[in-house]
Amino acid sequence: MPNLTLADLGAEIEANVSAALREDIGSGDITAQLIPAERLAHATVITRESAIICGTAWVDAVFRQLDPRVSVHWHVRDGDRVSGDQKLFELQGPARALLSGERAALNFLQTLSAVATRCRHFADLVEGTGVKLLDTRKTLPGLRMAQKYAVTQGGCHNHRIGLYDAFLIKENHIAACGGIAQAIATAHNIAPGKPVEVEVENLEELKEALEAGADIVMLDELSLEDMRTAVTINAGHAKLEASGGINEATLHTIAETGVDYISIGSLTKDVKAIDLSMRLSL
Repeated sequence: MPNLTLADLGAEIEANVSAALREDIGSGDITAQLIPAERLAHATVITRESAIICGTAWVDAVFRQLDPRVSVHWHVRDGDRVSGDQKLFELQGPARALLSGERAALNFLQTLSAVATRCRHFADLVEGTGVKLLDTRKTLPGLRMAQKYAVTQGGCHNHRIGLYDAFLIKENHIAACGGIAQAIATAHNIAPGKPVEVEVENLEELKEALEAGADIVMLDELSLEDMRTAVTINAGHAKLEASGGINEATLHTIAETGVDYISIGSLTKDVKAIDLSMRLSL
């Protein structure tokens, strides 16, 4: 599946930001009303820790939706590596808008940068092996597209976006369909051209999936020895994806088995927000 780009996300970004501002500001920022409406201000946002930056378009949209008079000047771009205390961007405009938008803007930037930073760490662990690290559907509700974009900025790759753009036939699907071959045949009939991936738990099931014409076979918690054997059996006919119980300690060894992909839910699920700070001056 192709990676998401900003060109795919225009409407999504606007919707994400609109929801965030509605959630935070509601009927109005009563604290910001302490400041005269005509007062202008300048603000600088820094990071307090090293990170891979992601989320600039969401920040831009926050202030564009709040008050188009706010100007945002970036010193970094998505995908850039930054260090602690580095200046990320500056704001100029009505003080009320700067303060009302601060939390929503930083929430997007700290969360998406956290995903990109984690992905960069994992991508560095398998550098040179040729394997592609894939995300999963383990994302924050409402922010899947944003998080999956952040994955790409950290050097990893997107799996399917949802339940609609590719088949992923798992154990329960296979049981309900009456077998691997039946499930794959039905998938090809339902949506010709959509990728068909099948989860297998042993080498016999792998052979069945290959014979039935699977495009991708997910090797669910196979041993290293079985993964290596699976690569030999496959002989390049389908793409092989390792999945299940994979962590930093096992990642590189699994990558060396010769599988094409490794999917890791923690790329988007187990992240810690990057520590950011905004300093305002009048």
